[in-house]
Amino acid sequence: MPSFIKIAMNFEYTENQKMIAQTIREFGEKNMRPFIMEWDESQHFPVELFKKLGELGLMGVLVPEEYGGAGLGYLEYVTVIDEIAKIDPSIGLSVAAHNSLCTGHILAFGNEVQKKKYLPKLASAEWIGAWGLTEPNTGSDAMNMLTTAVRDGDDWVLNGSKCWITHGISSNIAVVIARTGERRDSHGMTAFIVEKTTPGFAGGRKENKLGMRASETTELLFENCRVPHENVLGEVGDGFIQSMKVLDGGRISIAALSLGILRGAYEAALKYAQERHQFDQPIASFQGIAFKLADMKTDLEVSELLTMQAADLKNRGQKVSLKSAMAKYYASEAAVRVSVDAVQIFGGYGYTKDFPVEKFYRDSKLCTIGEGTSEIQKLVISREILH
Repeated sequence: MPSFIKIAMNFEYTENQKMIAQTIREFGEKNMRPFIMEWDESQHFPVELFKKLGELGLMGVLVPEEYGGAGLGYLEYVTVIDEIAKIDPSIGLSVAAHNSLCTGHILAFGNEVQKKKYLPKLASAEWIGAWGLTEPNTGSDAMNMLTTAVRDGDDWVLNGSKCWITHGISSNIAVVIARTGERRDSHGMTAFIVEKTTPGFAGGRKENKLGMRASETTELLFENCRVPHENVLGEVGDGFIQSMKVLDGGRISIAALSLGILRGAYEAALKYAQERHQFDQPIASFQGIAFKLADMKTDLEVSELLTMQAADLKNRGQKVSLKSAMAKYYASEAAVRVSVDAVQIFGGYGYTKDFPVEKFYRDSKLCTIGEGTSEIQKLVISREILH
């Protein structure tokens, strides 16, 4: 029997997952929950919090112990993102981006020198990582990117800009994909490791966002930025292919993030519906509310199943494109549905910032956009099933 079927039949956490979940819950109550709305209102990116998460091993979950990481698998990783996002999705998003994009790209495609140099700093959160693929005019059309890298002796000179970059200002290092060949050539892009102190490299404008406001989103700017050839990740021309593989894993991250939002919104709505009385009875006793809760619970279970299936395939080194796209697509759309219903169950209170569902509602929408929109996920799914 395939292991993912066993997981689907039994959602009980392993001992490792139980320990991780309990650690995050205790840490979150002390270090996150009291500050959630303060960070949200001011769009404050709490760098010191991520240093503490690094001390717990949560910023290098998938990094082998030999490189200073926790050396865990994707099931544990899903638990990490799920549990953090249930408290504050903004922090969950940043933990996911750091783990799966910048750190994950170097882990997957870096050589031994690069891994030994950068992974320990990233896994401990001594350094915060960013990842640059998207540009102002090339969201889903990544092969049409304008940022260029031109070889000059032992260096590459980067010019251009990236946008919607998580940690674009506060990061110490970024993996950046730039065009080294012709536009629309899938082998015309290359991935570079760029340290923030490199002359000609800077963070740009910070976005003022609807949700996920404590997760920093900015531009990256390159002006005659010289990067040594030794900082090329993998082979010249492989940057786009590498990015698509990184995003396959990144979609599991967003599915897990969506799962945390789903779980947080559902649990808040369930508790409120049992405590709130109207017409001398809990509002959960009314079919209009009970049916909403039934839909929410079903969305939660389906999202968890798809996410765990994708994580299990990733753990076993099997192709994950179809499952990760399905998990990301379903869970992200479900997160929006469930958070909307949670606000409805809370009624007028749900529209205020005094209760958590208002923030889950705002945060959820990003999950249907980041790391490939829902429309792109459907494109990936259809191509996989029609291949």
